[in-house]
Amino acid sequence: MRIKQKVNSKKINKPSRNYTVSKATYKKRFFFLGGITIIFFLTITFRLYQVMLRDESKYQEELTTLATQIVEGPSSPRGRILDRNGKVIVDNKAVKTIYYTKDKDRTTEEEISLAYEVSSHLSLSYDKVTERNKREFFVAKNSDEMTKRITDKEWEEYNQRKLNSDDIYELKIKRVTDEELANFTIEDNKASYLYYLMNKGYSYDDKIIKNIGVTDSEYAYIAENNQDLNGFNTKLDWERVYLYGDTFRTILGSVGSIPSEEKDIYLAKGYSLNDRVGTSYLEKQYEDYLKGTKAIYETINSHELKLVSEGARGNDIVLTIDIELQQQLEQILNEEILATKNQPNTEYYNRSYAIITDPTTGEILAMAGRQAISDGNGGYKTVDCTSGILTSPMTSGSVVKGASMLVGYNTGAITPGEYMIDECVKIAGTPQKCSWKTLGRINDIDALALSSNVYQFKTAMRVAGANYQYNMPLVINENAFDIYRNTFKEFGLGVKTGIDLPVESVGTTSDNKAPGLLLDFVMGQYDTYTPIQLMQYVSTIANGGNRLAPHLLKEVHASTDGEELGELIYTYGTNLLNTVTTEAAYLNRVKEGFHAVMTKSYGLGKNYIDAKYDPSGKTGTSQSFTDTDGDHVIDTPTVSTAFIGYAPTTSPKMAITVTSPDSSWENPNNSYATLVTRRISSRASSAYFNLYPLE
Repeated sequence: MRIKQKVNSKKINKPSRNYTVSKATYKKRFFFLGGITIIFFLTITFRLYQVMLRDESKYQEELTTLATQIVEGPSSPRGRILDRNGKVIVDNKAVKTIYYTKDKDRTTEEEISLAYEVSSHLSLSYDKVTERNKREFFVAKNSDEMTKRITDKEWEEYNQRKLNSDDIYELKIKRVTDEELANFTIEDNKASYLYYLMNKGYSYDDKIIKNIGVTDSEYAYIAENNQDLNGFNTKLDWERVYLYGDTFRTILGSVGSIPSEEKDIYLAKGYSLNDRVGTSYLEKQYEDYLKGTKAIYETINSHELKLVSEGARGNDIVLTIDIELQQQLEQILNEEILATKNQPNTEYYNRSYAIITDPTTGEILAMAGRQAISDGNGGYKTVDCTSGILTSPMTSGSVVKGASMLVGYNTGAITPGEYMIDECVKIAGTPQKCSWKTLGRINDIDALALSSNVYQFKTAMRVAGANYQYNMPLVINENAFDIYRNTFKEFGLGVKTGIDLPVESVGTTSDNKAPGLLLDFVMGQYDTYTPIQLMQYVSTIANGGNRLAPHLLKEVHASTDGEELGELIYTYGTNLLNTVTTEAAYLNRVKEGFHAVMTKSYGLGKNYIDAKYDPSGKTGTSQSFTDTDGDHVIDTPTVSTAFIGYAPTTSPKMAITVTSPDSSWENPNNSYATLVTRRISSRASSAYFNLYPLE
């Protein structure tokens, strides 16, 4: 069979085309490409000219910026702390310091070698080396051997993430044998302790190896050989020095490393982890003023340092404290507390607090707390507990009756000059409530002067809308608790005072609003208050109803190169928190009652402040309880005492508060009650007026 093939007739006999390029076309293409090349080289030449000549300084500056690193020097000394009269309380002193800085490229073997080398030249407390230190050193020194002591099963669990790297490390630590530890030489012990000091804390912070008792030879050895002793170096550091010893020591505060829980806060502020900061009280409160300014350096290509700005000492702060008055107040407390411990019924008494302020400004002139502890020889010694002024509330007793009386006036429950019969009251199912003795018919002034409980009870029942009948149930409007507490808060009782310190308690309260508890409240036997709250309360009465924030800072001055104070940067002005809501006549009536407490022949406040200073004030005695066997259960009834006062009455210069928790106990065989609070108040107020006599 013959197959026919289809033929495309269109391609048959089609002539082929020959393409040719003329010389003219070649020339055009050559000139076009040549032009582009010339333009390209001209552009490069222009850019090189611009970069290398016209913009040389600009790019040189950018290069310098890229090649330069800003480095901060070590912490500069903190600012000084002075008292109100310009006496330096806290200063700095230079300290020779040997330190070590880790490097990520430095091997463990190199660090161990350094530990052996340097430990032979430094006198350290090598007896502080612990078994843990020695085990860690042995593991580091014998890394390969210790790795072999991990079993295949344990490595398998590690690969399965049942164990982590810390678990493996702890297994190595445990598998260092007692015999291997016993073979440690003196040199091994020294090196292991120094190795521990080189590696404790944050990884790449400067590790302080020694800064106490550094000898000249030790300092010189490190300084002269620091090129060979990689990471070891010396510096002149600083530390705080307290020119008045332990006086006011707690409230001055401490300086130390950045607390781990506050690390992020300080880093966000630009601190380095090895910086020292104020960690408590005034040092912490005024960290921003007291911290020094670090020197700033530039590192250049050659690794040289160029000083950009010098470091400077922190600003100086001037306190409201009179350090001489502070010393006298602490001495008075020491003597009176120790003397009281020799008196009857003081088994459970161990501390008192005292504060002296200017009630017209809120300035604290002196504040102290001292606590008696065993001296180990059958006697007692005292230690500082001044922080309790801010954090240790107690039932304050009758000192609050001025505020209670004001509630009666403000609500119309009583009128100034009104008389009542002081007689025991009784609510069904409860014991009688009485004054310290039956006082008979008395008015509001005598009720304060004689510290009548019953006058306050009857006033409170009126405020609460109660219809009182002897030995019958008492029904009250529970809103009376809020009425009283709101007024108390206007005086600073039951709220923070605003003192310029980083810690403060508000005291304790309760939601229980039983009728009998309202009667306890108005005589200071229910809620508890701190000494600083009582101080704010009496100061508010003294100055005419203005609640001022108590404060310890007076001024801030720029640092200088010498001893003189620099430029005034900041003055702490009087900080008015609120004004008590009342008529001036009512507050003046309370002040009249406080004056009677101190000056009337029958007033219970006689001899707390010398009468020649024309004082006003209020005493307080409260029933309290204490834990006598350490089981955290209060089991023994005690008596706590307090006093608040100010002088002179018409133009107050000072206000004073003294509290003595558990100053006596209710001994059925001996009714003696110590007068420690009165003695402290009398001596402390006299100390003030001896330093600041009335004109």
